[in-house]
Amino acid sequence: MKIEKIANQPVVETDRMVLRAIRRSDAGNLALFGADERVARMTRTIPHPLPPGAVDTLVTRALDQSRNEDIWVMDGSASGLGEFLGIVALERMDRNQSEIGFWVVPAFWNSGLASEAVRGLIDANPHNDKTMFASVFQDNPASARVLTNAGFQYLGDAETFSVARGSTVPTWTYLKRLDG
Repeated sequence: MKIEKIANQPVVETDRMVLRAIRRSDAGNLALFGADERVARMTRTIPHPLPPGAVDTLVTRALDQSRNEDIWVMDGSASGLGEFLGIVALERMDRNQSEIGFWVVPAFWNSGLASEAVRGLIDANPHNDKTMFASVFQDNPASARVLTNAGFQYLGDAETFSVARGSTVPTWTYLKRLDG
């Protein structure tokens, strides 16, 4: 018998989903949807094609008690939407700040699920942040709308490396102050 360790992070409930810690049983969905080039190309860190072991490494890192990033699965099973709708993550930075990132399964694009998940994490503020940052690729205006609809303010242009694209990609950078 193998007992799975559950990451020490809160469950966040929204209207249509529960944001819960990744489980080893999510590996199949992470591999299926993370291997989708449309998803990988809009992230910094998902390689395309997805190499063997990448998902296991992600799950192991997400379950490590000394991690610097909490990753939640968007689980809509209670409302009939499916157990795996995407992921949303908060990476710890210094001075009570985190960077938020997210991706949604393509079948649920433009459904408002990303906005709901981002707002859920802002409201829960599980890292007790004073500020949250985010960046999106400039060729992904839908993700930029998720951020602005959640109250993030545009900071400026930057660039970052995308593993799937194998190149540097222009980004828009945003922040949201949570300290009142």
